[in-house]
Amino acid sequence: MIKPSYLLLFFALLFAGCARSPVFTPSAIPVTQRAIPRVEKMPNHPKPYAFKDWKKTALDFDRYVFDFSQKGPFLPLIWWDVTGRNFRDSTFGIYTALGDVRMGAAVNNGENHEALGALGAVLGATLSGIDKSRQNGHDYVKMLRNYFNRDNGWNVVMNFTNKGAHIGGGYGNDFWYEIHNNVLFYCVADLYPKEKNFEEIQRTIADQFYRSDSVMGNSYSYSFFDFKAMQPGKNHIPTQEDVAGGYAFVLYAAWVKFGDAKYLRAAKNALNVLYNQKENRFYEAMMPIAAYVAARMNVEAGTNYDIQRFLDWTFDGTAVGREGWGVLADNWGGYDVSGLAGSTVHNGGYGFLMNTFDLMMPMSALVRYDPRYARAVGKWVLNASNAARFCYPYEMPDSLQAIPQHKAVTNQVIAYEGVIKESIYPQFKGITPFAQGDGPLWHEGMPQQTMFSVYGSGHVGFFGGTIQPTNVPEILQIDCRATDFYKRQDAYPTYLFFNPYSAEKTVNLRTGTQKTDIYDTVTRTFLQRGVSGDIQFSIPANASRVLVLIPAGKKMSVQNKVLLAGKVPVDYGYGK
Repeated sequence: MIKPSYLLLFFALLFAGCARSPVFTPSAIPVTQRAIPRVEKMPNHPKPYAFKDWKKTALDFDRYVFDFSQKGPFLPLIWWDVTGRNFRDSTFGIYTALGDVRMGAAVNNGENHEALGALGAVLGATLSGIDKSRQNGHDYVKMLRNYFNRDNGWNVVMNFTNKGAHIGGGYGNDFWYEIHNNVLFYCVADLYPKEKNFEEIQRTIADQFYRSDSVMGNSYSYSFFDFKAMQPGKNHIPTQEDVAGGYAFVLYAAWVKFGDAKYLRAAKNALNVLYNQKENRFYEAMMPIAAYVAARMNVEAGTNYDIQRFLDWTFDGTAVGREGWGVLADNWGGYDVSGLAGSTVHNGGYGFLMNTFDLMMPMSALVRYDPRYARAVGKWVLNASNAARFCYPYEMPDSLQAIPQHKAVTNQVIAYEGVIKESIYPQFKGITPFAQGDGPLWHEGMPQQTMFSVYGSGHVGFFGGTIQPTNVPEILQIDCRATDFYKRQDAYPTYLFFNPYSAEKTVNLRTGTQKTDIYDTVTRTFLQRGVSGDIQFSIPANASRVLVLIPAGKKMSVQNKVLLAGKVPVDYGYGK
């Protein structure tokens, strides 16, 4: 007969063990995948295939472009702007295109330079692991303040430090430049929350967006918005309704950061206006951002958007304001160009490098909130990461690019602006696919070398900070937390994997030195518990997994239909 004292000891040890290693068995239904029709037209095995090391490319780009000591034709690619616009400090300028005659230290006091290039380069480098606030004695993050146009009374980030620097688009008459640059600034600010003046600038931007959303009300059908006069306007540029996606991002981020309910109300209004459009109004870069914000708001703010609408408008090429804007799903001359973002109709199709890089920013983070799109996003990333390399002169045969004789100056990190089915330049007619740029057409006197896009290439870190290879060719490890701004601090490492093969594959994963529980948000199961170091897991044929690396032993619970590990959300749709 067992003595009562031994029974008490037994149960005490049992309960103590449970407290240290809680056992939780998920019981929710696995996630049914939803297709993006345009992605279904893309191949599972794009040809010719090669993995480009995007992180190395991002680091090499930063090393090359931010080096003031570079010597040679068209170098250096960076200069100091000492005009002190908006803030009395010096800032830096980066060429839009290699050899751009509109820019440089000697042109217009050195103040002709685009925020789109500077913000993209700083953000991309940061995502790839570089601290741009303390690089070689310079704080490049702080210098981005100069694009916040307070001197002219607009009080938002504009594409130039001076609204009067009329050298191209983005000086107050083209909606997407202002809105997208504020999105990028907000992303940078999330990565550098202690940077001087940034919180004040963010609050001011949010208030300007709130006011302008109130002015526009139920219609974003404008070509631009004058933030000083608080008046929208129309001109020769098509109306750009998809900027509402950028508005929603900034306002929702402001709500998360500052907690003011008016920002959430305005974010919902912006998304509602875009969601209720009767036709596809994708113009440049912000329709996929709308999909990401809508996915977040569905699980965090109680909305009920069918994000399929935003995703189809992003991909399917049915845009009417900017005819055919979307994502390519095609093969040109034996090259699968599927996944490139741009025009699906211009000269048979024209995929742009920067737009493709920027599409990764919302898409990789979206699956954290809606894993129904894990397979579709994974397949798109596989195609896009392969096709994007065709913009780089050393990745394409000389016969399929505009100026191979000048490619040495690119140092293998500056790419053509894009890849087109049939060149817009008559001397290259009939060659397909063709890597080229629009630079020579922008201004009289532009050299051939402006085919190479410095500002577009600077966004490479959006790939470099999210895509890694695995031990299985064509199966990529995609970081879903890296670009989940204003949430990444409250998330465990989360990675998307897509298996394009017709058979199950075993993939290696490095988990770190701490014991970890591996949870898959697609099957809603724990694949492994208490593991560390290098592990292996399987992916079914033609399927995806979204793996969350949870510190082993965390107490699991379900609150408001969200699966939590400790207090950190793991699976937002668990209780649905």
